[in-house]
Amino acid sequence: MGLTSHKLLTFVAVLAVVCFAVTVWVWPRLSRNSVGPLLGRIGLLLASQLLTLGAIGLAANNWGGFYSSWGDLLGTDQGGTAVITNGVQPSSAQGAAGVQVLSSRPVPLMIPGSSGSGGTLEKVVVHGSGTRMSEPAYVYLPPQYRDPAYAGHRFPVILVFTGYPGTPENLITRMKYPTIAAQAIYQKQLQPTVLVLMRPSVAMPRDTECQDVPHGPQAETFFTKDLHQAMAAHYRVGTAGANWGVIGDSTGGYCALKLTMRHPEAFTAAASLSGYYKADEDSTTGSLFGGSQQLRNENDLMWRLKNLPSPAVSVLVTSSRQGEADYHATEQFIAAVKQPMRVSSLILPSGGHNFDTWNRETPQALRWVGARLQAPQPGAPQPGSPQPSGDATPSPVIKPS
Repeated sequence: MGLTSHKLLTFVAVLAVVCFAVTVWVWPRLSRNSVGPLLGRIGLLLASQLLTLGAIGLAANNWGGFYSSWGDLLGTDQGGTAVITNGVQPSSAQGAAGVQVLSSRPVPLMIPGSSGSGGTLEKVVVHGSGTRMSEPAYVYLPPQYRDPAYAGHRFPVILVFTGYPGTPENLITRMKYPTIAAQAIYQKQLQPTVLVLMRPSVAMPRDTECQDVPHGPQAETFFTKDLHQAMAAHYRVGTAGANWGVIGDSTGGYCALKLTMRHPEAFTAAASLSGYYKADEDSTTGSLFGGSQQLRNENDLMWRLKNLPSPAVSVLVTSSRQGEADYHATEQFIAAVKQPMRVSSLILPSGGHNFDTWNRETPQALRWVGARLQAPQPGAPQPGSPQPSGDATPSPVIKPS
């Protein structure tokens, strides 16, 4: 049974209850002060506690979606190795960029009285040609993608990050990005846009902080170069920074800001939901910068704003006045942004560092990022496409600074 299987959770929970009942039933028989009964009491207590903790751990993992499989938990799951590019399966040894589609399913529109498709969600493995790394993901294709009227149209892309640890499934089951995007496109609040839903690490269970680690995982290169090439090789999307935006929560929020500020040629807009502004360094990250203080500084977003020229990108930061530890840091970040970089903010009165808070922010943040992207194909808008609003007409609840 898989790590996230409800059958496994039920099985372990039932075993915990049975073990507890057996412990209560046989405890009087093990009351003698001899070696055998003593070992029996110890064994029953250990078994009961381990099973109880196991059931709690499985329930917590299913709720938070931290690890999707046993290999993910143990760090042995490195994703698929076979790659399909435009129907051709190249050798991974050649470093070919590509996307392997594992499965596909429709996205429910979930608007009462509406008709038509909400688009398609594909489960994929993305293979990078430069880093030779593979990473699981989901790709949301809007309904226009398979509409004959859009046969020659290429689409903008929003990269969506989870936090750490997390799985792409969180972005579907807990945050409902595909359905939110489908509804916004249907209501002409978002131009038809492809979403790529991923976790911000390419070396789980290690937290890479989207960093090219010296002599280690090259996460930054994977997200800023390999991902663009792989998506363009398989889907009708562009590779220019003007065609790409990125959004994420927590660690994913830091990654969204960092990748956009460091690589404006790869991303033109970023939204950070409860993100931070300096890479975490702890037991989950290991050495990220190889002892280089200069490299550490360059990945400190406040240091960049104070010491380096600002890139011509747009960013949205969110926080809460009560419940979020990063509120004051977010205010300092907003104050430090200089032209040509532009910053908007979405500050809630209250809200913790959790899915409930992010779900309140996601619909507006997604539309905000999408409004700042350009479709790769120049010329007149396609039928049914809304006009991007641009920075001059922000959402009423998003404060441009």
